[in-house]
Amino acid sequence: MEETFSSEQKKGCANCGAELKFKPGSHQLKCEYCGYEEFIEQTKSSFEELELEHYLRVVGENAYTETIDLLHCKNCGANQHVEENYKSLGCVYCSEPLIREDIEKEGWILPGALVPFQIDSLKAKQIFKNWVGGLWFAPNKLKKAALDAEGLHGLYIPHWTFDANLYASYQGQRGDYYYENQTYRTKNGTQTRQVRKTRWSSASGSVSGFIDDILINASEKKRRDIPSKIANWNLNELVVFNSKYLSGFVTEKYTVSLKDGHHQSFQEAKNIAYNWIRQDIGGDTQRVDNANIKLADETFKHILVPVYISSYRYNAKDYHFYVNGQTGAISGVRPYSFWKIFFLVLFIVLIIVVITIFAK
Repeated sequence: MEETFSSEQKKGCANCGAELKFKPGSHQLKCEYCGYEEFIEQTKSSFEELELEHYLRVVGENAYTETIDLLHCKNCGANQHVEENYKSLGCVYCSEPLIREDIEKEGWILPGALVPFQIDSLKAKQIFKNWVGGLWFAPNKLKKAALDAEGLHGLYIPHWTFDANLYASYQGQRGDYYYENQTYRTKNGTQTRQVRKTRWSSASGSVSGFIDDILINASEKKRRDIPSKIANWNLNELVVFNSKYLSGFVTEKYTVSLKDGHHQSFQEAKNIAYNWIRQDIGGDTQRVDNANIKLADETFKHILVPVYISSYRYNAKDYHFYVNGQTGAISGVRPYSFWKIFFLVLFIVLIIVVITIFAK
């Protein structure tokens, strides 16, 4: 089940009393009614790396540090937290109306850091509009959807990041290329060509180093996977978590547990280790027969990263489009208009028929 919630903490405008919302690309809250702006006070300490082994053993993988209110979407199963003064709200994924009476309380591990939105909804909407405008055979309704300001939602997606000191000892083989002349027969006689071969030699040794910020998506959405094309965020822009950055956006709760996220991160660490081993073996090609990989001093963070999402339904199927809220990269699975393709094919056939008739 996917679980999402928006900022729990509302901040009133000192000028007119309206709700302040985070201004993307800044460290400020802004009133959309009178234009008043207020700075978000930055903490002097850096975000904390939590000791993984201690947390799993003493605190527990499902230990919660905060309780939130969630509304359940009966259509797609997503849960979202909404502010108390809302009159009507649609699900960020499928636009299904949410019902206040469905509120449930859930716990979560408080994020340690987040990447704030760098582009606002107007710019994200323009990116989406330009992208849709460049799609061949897109349904007209999709192009109209690109003009709907209410159809694009800012969403913070949860991730785990893992750091560790890695050590690996290995046994393998180093391959060095060499070439031999080979004679072969042709219709015109014999010719010579060079054939590449590999000379193998035993190799063993060890590698070590620090692996930083292995990023694991903590949102398990089988039907709504974030495209890899946009899933790249600059983690150097992480800031210490402050709920004020969430104001005006929806935030999804993780569904991949810390323990499962750690298991996934080890596979990534294993890939890193094998790359280091191949570099250490050298040569033109390598074989790794076995490797003993150990991680020490493991730490983790729960972080949030920004995405804009637009949902569109066509021929009884849901389509989702994503804009990276930091970089502006866009991706999505688009529908095709059957009738646009049909009439184009028909037009081409008619042109061919006309040309054939006049050619006679």
